[in-house]
Amino acid sequence: MRITVVGGGVIGLLTAIDCSRAAGVEQVDLFDAGPIPSPLATSNDRLRVVRALHRGEPALTLAAAQAHEAWMEVEGLVGARFYHPAGALTAMPEPEAAASLALLTAAGARAWGLAPDELARRYPQVRFPAGSGAVLEATAGAVLADRALIALARWLGDRPNVRLHPHRRVVEVSGSGRGGVIRFADGDSATADRVVIAAGPWSRELVPGVIASTLTLYRQTVLSYRQPEWVGLPAVLGLGPDRDAWLMPTVPHADAPLRLSAASACRPTREMTDRTTPDRWREHLMTVFADVLPGFDPAAVTDATDGYYLAERARGGPLLSSYGGGSVWTYAACGGMSFKFAPQIARTIADRAVGAPPRPVGLDPIDRPRQLAAVGEE
Repeated sequence: MRITVVGGGVIGLLTAIDCSRAAGVEQVDLFDAGPIPSPLATSNDRLRVVRALHRGEPALTLAAAQAHEAWMEVEGLVGARFYHPAGALTAMPEPEAAASLALLTAAGARAWGLAPDELARRYPQVRFPAGSGAVLEATAGAVLADRALIALARWLGDRPNVRLHPHRRVVEVSGSGRGGVIRFADGDSATADRVVIAAGPWSRELVPGVIASTLTLYRQTVLSYRQPEWVGLPAVLGLGPDRDAWLMPTVPHADAPLRLSAASACRPTREMTDRTTPDRWREHLMTVFADVLPGFDPAAVTDATDGYYLAERARGGPLLSSYGGGSVWTYAACGGMSFKFAPQIARTIADRAVGAPPRPVGLDPIDRPRQLAAVGEE
């Protein structure tokens, strides 16, 4: 069996790895419009947080609790270190903390609750909303995403049954019961028994219109904030007056600054343009964190960047679909959640591509993919 993967981000790389290890797979080809790994991939970031808590959602919390082990298994496979236990602290109104703690405990995560006075005493670097308690996940971690992608690509480059094709832009993917056809910007084409589209925000340009119409493109602004003495601070969520602001932690020996953002800095957009942050969004986040971080120093903001991601319009999350008689599988990325679950998502996509029984992820849009009878299905 010959499998083609389109996209050099975390899902594409991990899917190619799992396909290359499957019985009966003779060749895996991975294409990207730029270098591999792609520097423009949504997943190519300094840090990504892997945490379990999804408030009020036991099934999702249970699935996320397993991501910790999944990332450590990936580390062991590729022989590189990029996953660091950093912890994750979620602030919330104090009366709600007990239920969240029970949810994490039931999922097998190691966690404990913090009352408002203890929260303020342990984390004086952060100003929490009035009346906040919190839940601290000790088993949460941080992935050095850029290092992880380099390690995955290097592992694939050493596999005898894998071919990496950087700077080959795919413009069309079609499929039938006989397999998939990939067409390139230079006019060439290639065939494969199965094709996986995992091109992040570019996926919308490659999938059938009936799938593309269900996807929304978002643009998110993130600040980089340099505070070396804060190494060891966990990821912190539930900040600001609307409890929608968050910070990603620093990691020892990683030389990575804090990452600051908020849901209010995420907005739908019609198309991908540049990644330069408009002044209004940089200033918006600086205003938010001037209230969140006592002694906030604007001079410590070393960078502001914009990234893009796709999400399924109705539920705001991922979407797995197939068409062409099952010869083409498409995955539309969904930002941070996609990265957290990436090893599990890639594993089940690879299972479907090679015809093996799919191992469940715990995400309904992945475990129950949409299957089009034909490309023109409405």
